[in-house]
Amino acid sequence: MHQQKPFVLAVSAVSGGGKTTLVKQLNATLVKSKALYFDEYDFDDSPKDICEWVESGADHNQWNLTPLINDLKSLIFDENQSHKYIILDYPFAYRHKTMSELLNFTIFIDTPLDVALCRRIQRDYKNTKTEIIQNDITNYLDRGRNAYLNMLSTVKPNSDYIVDGLLPIETIIELIVQEITK
Repeated sequence: MHQQKPFVLAVSAVSGGGKTTLVKQLNATLVKSKALYFDEYDFDDSPKDICEWVESGADHNQWNLTPLINDLKSLIFDENQSHKYIILDYPFAYRHKTMSELLNFTIFIDTPLDVALCRRIQRDYKNTKTEIIQNDITNYLDRGRNAYLNMLSTVKPNSDYIVDGLLPIETIIELIVQEITK
């Protein structure tokens, strides 16, 4: 008997936008689900400097996503698997050609940039000297903000569903579950 392929959904947002939190909660909520996290992979032959990559046109296909794609394909096409959902913490929605062919649904968490920046500072700089935080904020203002704005103009409109990143996580989960089970 041929099993139905898992439903693959990708969650995108700017850094600090809530991707990882949402993916973890969705994985805990949806039965027979498996989560994969973009940041857990090393992508050789991919852009090293995100700001430089954005400044040169932000071609998402420049990313060599082979390790993530291979893991995703093994989950999708494994006849012994029992996953109903595969949830990706993945920043590009349908912008990467090879990956887009494996996705069923993409979600963009629309979190205001100031909130995302504050969350990132809280997350990444708990016990850090002020100078390091100031350097990061200077880098954000000088170059990094353009990468965030690029994501808002390319990935957000390329997503199937946009959710307000200021909503409580429980509400976001409810909205997404309603959307994917219609």
